[in-house]
Amino acid sequence: MPLFTFLCPDCRKAFEELVAADVVPPCPGCGGTAAQKQLARLAPEGRMKAVARAWRAQAAREGHLSNYSRTERGTP
Repeated sequence: MPLFTFLCPDCRKAFEELVAADVVPPCPGCGGTAAQKQLARLAPEGRMKAVARAWRAQAAREGHLSNYSRTERGTP
C-alpha cells in the first residue's frame, strides 16, 4: 500500500496515511470524510533508506506485513 498525503477541506489539516489507492481515510483532526489526496513530494535522493525505514515502521504499527520480505515476517 502506498503512502498518501491528504488535506481535509473542513479543518485544513494535512496528514499522511498508508492506505489503498481507492480509500479516503477520515481526518484525524475533525473526523471529516471529505479529505482530498494531495500531490506529495518525492524523497530526496540518498534519503530513500531512511524513508523506507519510516514507511516500514508505520506499516508494522498498522499490521501491514506485506511490505516485508519472508525473513522479516518470520515466515519460512
